[in-house]
Amino acid sequence: MTLTLYTNPMSRGRIARWMLEEIGHPYETVVLSYGAEMKAPDYLSLNPMGKVPTLVHDGQVITECAAICLYLADAFPKAGMIGKNRAAYYRWMLFAAGPLEAAVTNKALGLIPPAERQQMVGYGSYETACAALDSAVTAAEFIAGDTFSAADVYVGSQIGWGLQFGSIPETPALATYWNRIKDRPARLRADAADNALVPQ
Repeated sequence: MTLTLYTNPMSRGRIARWMLEEIGHPYETVVLSYGAEMKAPDYLSLNPMGKVPTLVHDGQVITECAAICLYLADAFPKAGMIGKNRAAYYRWMLFAAGPLEAAVTNKALGLIPPAERQQMVGYGSYETACAALDSAVTAAEFIAGDTFSAADVYVGSQIGWGLQFGSIPETPALATYWNRIKDRPARLRADAADNALVPQ
């Protein structure tokens, strides 16, 4: 059983590496630089988007961080990363992959829908999306109940980055939640591995 992660330390590949460290199965890492390496024909045959991360598991190709986290939780059930509350697990995982990421990205680009057009976008408004995120971390200790899951890896990563770079507002609930998960051994191992790959 082989696992290969195609990544770059300055990318969302950090999320996938954290998830891999949580499941505890050995994996190989292939680091690709932005530009020619990610657009090379061999890599485009795996990920036509020409971006990272991409995970290959025994010949099966998985792209997109949310999909990678969900797939690994399902493929390695003994790791206990499937959320006990499946409704919350899928709900908030895919909320973060869709409405939240779109809202944060559009705000960073200055693409703010006018009030009368908010119903046309999946997130309504940036403020609405951030308020929903805040509610996700106040309902229980973790995203999908009282145990840590793949949803915490994915949603938690977005919260951690958002708080670090100011792309989401720092509320007491979000700060408390991030402090609860940021020092997990698997995250620290993943962070150290990626930091070691960043050019000095």
